[in-house]
Amino acid sequence: MPRSKSPKTTTDGRRNFLKRASLAGAAALAAPAAISAAASSAAEPQATEGAQAVAAASADGITLERTGSDYMYDVVKSLGFEFVCANPGSSFRALHESVINYGGNQAPELITCTHEESSVAMAHGYYKIEGKPAMVMAHGTVGLQHASMALYNAWCDRVPVYMIIGNSLDANERRPKEWAHSVQDAALMVRDFTKWDDAPVSLQHFAESAIRAYQISMTPPRGATIICADLTLQEKPLPPGYTLPIPKMTMPAIPQGDSGAVAEVAKMLVAAENPVFIADRLARTPAGMAYLVELAELLQAAVIDLGSRLNFPTRHPLNQTVVSRGTIGSADLIVALEVQDLHGTLHTFRDQILRSAHPVYKAGAKLVSINSGDLYIRANYQDFQRFMGVDLAVAAEAEATMPLLIEQVKRLITADRKTAFAARGAKLAKASQTALERSRVEASYAWDASPVSTGRLCAEIWDKIRHEDWSLVSSWYSDGGGWPRQLWTFDKPYHWIGHAGGGGIGYGAPAAVGAALANRKHGRLSVAIQTDGDLMYAPGILWTAAHHKIPLLSIMHNNRRYHMEMMHVQRMANRKSRGVDRCLIGNEIDNPAIDYSKLAQSLGVYGEGPITNPKDLGPAIARALAVVKKGEPALVDVFTQPR
Repeated sequence: MPRSKSPKTTTDGRRNFLKRASLAGAAALAAPAAISAAASSAAEPQATEGAQAVAAASADGITLERTGSDYMYDVVKSLGFEFVCANPGSSFRALHESVINYGGNQAPELITCTHEESSVAMAHGYYKIEGKPAMVMAHGTVGLQHASMALYNAWCDRVPVYMIIGNSLDANERRPKEWAHSVQDAALMVRDFTKWDDAPVSLQHFAESAIRAYQISMTPPRGATIICADLTLQEKPLPPGYTLPIPKMTMPAIPQGDSGAVAEVAKMLVAAENPVFIADRLARTPAGMAYLVELAELLQAAVIDLGSRLNFPTRHPLNQTVVSRGTIGSADLIVALEVQDLHGTLHTFRDQILRSAHPVYKAGAKLVSINSGDLYIRANYQDFQRFMGVDLAVAAEAEATMPLLIEQVKRLITADRKTAFAARGAKLAKASQTALERSRVEASYAWDASPVSTGRLCAEIWDKIRHEDWSLVSSWYSDGGGWPRQLWTFDKPYHWIGHAGGGGIGYGAPAAVGAALANRKHGRLSVAIQTDGDLMYAPGILWTAAHHKIPLLSIMHNNRRYHMEMMHVQRMANRKSRGVDRCLIGNEIDNPAIDYSKLAQSLGVYGEGPITNPKDLGPAIARALAVVKKGEPALVDVFTQPR
């Protein structure tokens, strides 16, 4: 039965009452129509009777003009966010409403996620393509707990995450159901692996902290920052004409290496007989790859790309990544550029009854490190890896230091050294070509096997995408034999997004969707080689891709097991001479086998498979690719060899 409409006089009377209450509230708050920057913090609206009257009237169906969350949105918008990833929660309901109504759901646009871990992982993947963060909103205590693993991945990967969480501080204001989702110190549980957090108590405080959080998050070494937005502060009504200034955001200059130290590195490079660059998180921007190519070509020096970022073209003749151990062993100078685990890179680790490490670099080789990680380190979580003594440590951001290093090297190169460099480069080019040819032969092994070999899986994908403007948005690059790295041509910074950081399972699928979201406006083809165990942590991300029409081609590497964990159990069984025949227990994802194509279809994504005959793989990828080119996500389930 339709509701009867109130007489016009009654509606007008209510509106007049609201107007009077608003004016009374404004007078009680002593807030002028425009507040100067100098007096802004002193003019914050307080919870007066007038404001309470406005709130009471609004509950009767009349809405307020503006609330604190609208101002919060203005601050957020000034930071240039394109997207905000969130699973909805009542503790940020006002800010949610401001984004979609006051802000028109544009810049930032709300991306609906089905889990907070996926929200953060999406932002992680988005940054790896776009070079700037997407915002994340999460609900109180439980939302942040869900998000914590993804925040840890971002911490280990030194990726900025900008997060706003809701919280209800005032016990007098909490609804009964809000108590379990409220906390005195909301960010405490993740403080060990975030860079900074704050809990503003006024709108001006929020504005200043929001700007500060962005600056801190984006200053190397990058990391997550969290702003706790109090629910009452979000929902507090603002008097008519109430304004507050938004602080100016200026990013600090990226820290470069000391000029004297850089000059010393240049001397060492020019004098070395077999210098080697090892790059890990060097390429912060597209310029990073260009700098390393220029420097390596000047010196005709070997480059090993550890792959936390795509630092160097895979087909460049100076790329010696596939033969890294021999290259390191012959080096007389090793320059590590943003290398997270230098000790692990320069040693082999034997994991037997007695664990032991042995160097792979030769005695007397000089070691240099240029690393922003030296500028910031925490105690509790040990992701900083084992200590490695070096001959020269430059505490600076490596990409920002590269132009100065290139300039210094150019000044020192003589004609004689150029001749020596050319001879060295020819040898490296020959070694690179030999490694490539060997990789192509090895990829052909078990070509017609079922389950499908991982070599053929990657070869078939490459055959379909190599003429496209593509981007590999999953971690599966050097893992499992490293077939993409060995068979594909990676020569653009966006061709790969790098590793997960902390190795937390559940990162891969949402990070791929986040990177695909960033690629969408550039018209790039986003491709993910998706592992089965990872997808089952957060399969709802497929729905997010379908709902927001994020084109992504996902090819399942479905080996029906947690294979690395199975190998660990096998190692333990071997130590104790107990046999390995039972090691699938607790590690298999089978009986019943998961049909990922049907799972995808149920979430609105085109799905095909499972593919068991390798001859069916190429046509299936082609059909899925046609769907993605229309602007939709698609998934092909492939039953594969373990690795």
